[in-house]
Amino acid sequence: MADYFLKRGRPVRDVPFPRPPGLRARSMSPEQLAEILERHQRWLSGLADGQRANLSFASLEGADLTRRDLRRAQLTGARLRRCRLTDALLAQADLFGADLGQAMARGADLDGSNLRGARLRSADFTGASFRGASLGDDASRVAESTDACAAPRSRAADLTGAVLHRAVLSDANLSHAVLQNADLSEAVLVNANLRGARLNGANLAGARVAGAVFREADLIGVCLGDCDMTGTDLTDVRLSKPLDTLVLELQRKIFDHERWIESSGRRGARADLDGADLMRVDLRGVDLSAANLRGACLRQSALSRVRLVMADLSGADLEEANLIGAVLLGANLSFANLRGADLTCCQLGPAEIRDAATGRPTGRSWAASLHGADLRAAQLCETSLIAANLSDANLENADLDGADLTGARLPRPRPAGTGPRPA
Repeated sequence: MADYFLKRGRPVRDVPFPRPPGLRARSMSPEQLAEILERHQRWLSGLADGQRANLSFASLEGADLTRRDLRRAQLTGARLRRCRLTDALLAQADLFGADLGQAMARGADLDGSNLRGARLRSADFTGASFRGASLGDDASRVAESTDACAAPRSRAADLTGAVLHRAVLSDANLSHAVLQNADLSEAVLVNANLRGARLNGANLAGARVAGAVFREADLIGVCLGDCDMTGTDLTDVRLSKPLDTLVLELQRKIFDHERWIESSGRRGARADLDGADLMRVDLRGVDLSAANLRGACLRQSALSRVRLVMADLSGADLEEANLIGAVLLGANLSFANLRGADLTCCQLGPAEIRDAATGRPTGRSWAASLHGADLRAAQLCETSLIAANLSDANLENADLDGADLTGARLPRPRPAGTGPRPA
């Protein structure tokens, strides 16, 4: 964790797959890459002077591999962020632990490939084929412990926010894979294994899922329009509680709060939801700015794009909540439980203070507070934490890839052997 704090005030970068000790990312020139690809092509053709491409742990960020033939190539732990892989041939390639975040891979052939532990966040796989690919871990290999702060329990792929529109994932292993906010519209998931997968906020509209296994999967906030779930295994799936199923008192408070926001306080009333049970509730896009949510239970809730500007969430339970793209400017999350929560692309910077009478900027701002918050195993990728108070926060196993920590108050690294701060 100490490595996260070496460059105070600068975006943090890290590779999600741990390299063997002493092994650094291999950078190479375009000429070297071209030679490796040429030898690989000869190897595929069975020529004596051919050689299988070994690009394990290579740094190829932004490379143009459009229509390249990389079948059966070794790409373990390779950094392929923002690569152009349109129509590339990657069937049976070993991409274990590779980083393909934001890659453009439309129409790519990944049939039978090994993508366990790979990071495919926000990548575009429109029309790509993953027949028989391995993107998850079998349930038998996942530890029984449910403690999100522990070391990673599985080597399943992370496809958060990935575009898989019309992708073919027949017979693919996606057990325990992370597919939060992924676009799986019109995708083919026939006989796919999605046991224990996290699909919170995903779009499965029009997807073909005959024979798919969703046992124990997180389907909170999932769009299932025109998706026929007949013949699928839905044993013990987790479903969201729509807003209209909440008790009338909670519904009224949320609706009145939105009226209060829209009318600048002239109508409705500020929501007082201290200690409210909002577990697994679908609140995507709701505006709860300035609401009181002290000690509220929002565990596993769908909160992507929710507005919580200057809201008080101190002591709230947000474990495994989906907060992707949420606006939390100036919010108070002191001592909140955010273990395993996804705060990718969240805005946790300072809120501008305006004059109550005129609405004009005062030139002052209010910083967001995560003082004492439990952020173990939380996703904070590309999150704005400008001037945020993270003092005494627990960031063990948190992913701060690309987070902006400019001016943030960071926790002091704990002395070796002291162990994690108690929950």
